This record gives sequence, structure tokens and C-alpha cells, in this order.
Amino acid sequence: MERVPVLSPNGKPLMPTKPSRARRWLKEGKAKIVHNDLNVFCIQLLVEPSGYEQQPIALGLDPGKKFTGIGVQSAKFTLFMAHLILPFSDVTKKMSGRLILRRARRGRRINRKIAFYKRAHHQKRFDNRKQNKLPPSIRANKEMELRVAKELVRLFPVTRITYEYVKAKGDKGFSPVMVGQKVMLQWLEKIAPTSVQEGWQTSILRQQLRLSKDKKNKEKQSPETHAHDGVALAASNFMRFLEFHTANTRGHRWVGEVIITSAPFRVIARPNLFRRQLHFENPVKDVPGNRKRKGGTVTPFGLRSGDLVKAEKAGKVYIGWVGGYTQTAKTKNVSVYDHSWHRLGQFSPSKVQLIKRSTRLCVAS
Repeated sequence: MERVPVLSPNGKPLMPTKPSRARRWLKEGKAKIVHNDLNVFCIQLLVEPSGYEQQPIALGLDPGKKFTGIGVQSAKFTLFMAHLILPFSDVTKKMSGRLILRRARRGRRINRKIAFYKRAHHQKRFDNRKQNKLPPSIRANKEMELRVAKELVRLFPVTRITYEYVKAKGDKGFSPVMVGQKVMLQWLEKIAPTSVQEGWQTSILRQQLRLSKDKKNKEKQSPETHAHDGVALAASNFMRFLEFHTANTRGHRWVGEVIITSAPFRVIARPNLFRRQLHFENPVKDVPGNRKRKGGTVTPFGLRSGDLVKAEKAGKVYIGWVGGYTQTAKTKNVSVYDHSWHRLGQFSPSKVQLIKRSTRLCVAS
């Protein structure tokens, strides 16, 4: 049975409760519904709770290059699961485009008719190649994981975070997942006590808990791909494979017990927004000046990129996120996308209704 997050009157997370009890509190006026950025049904008490006793609740993070699995688990209930679509590929593509444009601008500035030593080459004024910062694509991944972890800590009284530490050995080569792990652990330590666990330990516990694993299609948006690993990481705080010795035998055995239950599952992504630029890189036909507007987050229709909206077209209703707009002398359209940032269509502004302002997260059940 699923559990509903509960907040105290001052906004601090309490132990989750049964849905039936939450409905009764709402009916009696003892609680109200509060909204959050993860679209999880949550209530806040309007009266003092009967007690503040709390049981241990753990949050598990299984990081990856393109996808991350998250699970929240107590000893008796699975409370939350999530599949994060990381912005690694989008950020890498944008940085590559920026690099090409920068090199083109520098190439146009150089006068190649004069001697090489007289050309206006931009010389470095100081040594800025310290290599002590995260690449933008890795930083975007880690910041998104941290953002979701902070939201969960606001909903559940998390007592510990378990993070899977990746170690690429042998001929596996460089792994982008390894970059930024130490920085991420420092960030997580600021919100809750954090421990690490290696992948083989997660695999053994996941099999012991009989949680399935889909290794063929990592893009599949289901708990079997990555979220179950997050649940296993969280469950490692309540169940361990420990060594034992007796007078006649020795070996390993499982100590502790964890009950896996159904839980809310969310697919979370970041809207693929573009910074405002003067125009597209390449000229466009049939456009005055051969240049067309690109990027930006504000539309002239009262909407912003990333806003959750309800759009209607040909009698069919769509729920999605604003990704941009088109405005010419004849047409005005708003582009609406799903959580994977595939365009659902272009809609008339009069047929688009705002549901929720942008939170920089796209959450789908």
C-alpha cells in the first residue's frame, strides 16, 4: 500500500500516512493539500500532530551518464521511485555549437594578409587552465540529481542518503559517471548524512529483494531500468550481507529485513530551453534579412518556456510544457512538448491554458 507524505504545521516532514487517513484528515479540516515540484500528493497538518516520533527513512541514488535512478525506502514501505532523464546530451550539443561559433568569430577577426607575428591573436592574460572545475554537462547532471534529492528531503524525513560510487577499472577507460562524484557527495552531506556503496553490492541486494532489472533498454522509462537500483541502495541501510563465525562454520548471511511495496513512480526531466540569441546560425529562406529569432523564455502570450499547460486542437486535449512560439504576420502559435521534449504540436494561444508556472522540471507519472 502506498503512503502519503505529511508535513507539520510549520512545514517540516513527518512520517508518511495511509491514503485513507489522509482523506479523513482533509474531510475533517485537519489538513490541506500542498503542491510540490515532483507532483507527489502531499498534505500538511493544520493542527498539532499526536507525536513527532520518526522511523529511519533512506534515499538511494544510482547515478548514470544519461539516466539516474532514485528510491526512497523505509524498513516497511517503499515510499517513492523516480527515473531521471539527465541533460548530459543536450548540454554537450549546445557546448559544441558554441565552440564552433566562437572559432568562426575568431577566424573572421584575424587578418591573414599580414605576417603571423603581427596578427591580432588573443593572447591569454592569465593561466586559466587549472582543470579544477566540473565540465558543464557533468555539472548539469549533478545539479539535477541534487535538486530532486532536496525536493524529496522536503517531503520525507530522510535520515540517510546512500550514493552508488562508480569505479571504472581495467580496460573500461574513462567514465563520465566518475567525474564529479566527490563534489556530489559534498553537496549531499549538507542536506543529510551520506554513505557510499559500490555497484556489485547494489546488485546482490537487488537480487535478494527480487527486484527485476532491465539491462537491454536503459532508455525505457520504467522502475526496472534504474529506479529499482535506487530502492536497493536505500534498502542497504536496513539489510546487509554480513560475515559470521561460529565454532564450526563461517560464511555470510543476511541481517535485517526490508519490505518492498508499491510506490509512486515519476519520470523527471529538465526542459530543453535555449538561451536568447539574436538569430539562427544559418540564413533562412523567405525571412526578411534572412535571419530568424532563436531562443528565449518569454512569449508575448503571457506564457513562459517550461510552463505546464493544457492545449486543445481538433477536439483533443494535450498536457505538456511550453517550448517556444512562432509569430508572423499571419500566424501565432505556441509549441508544446512532452516530458521527453518531443513536440506534441503547435497550438493557437487562445487554445492554451496555463496550469503551473515553470519549475525547471518536467514530471510525468
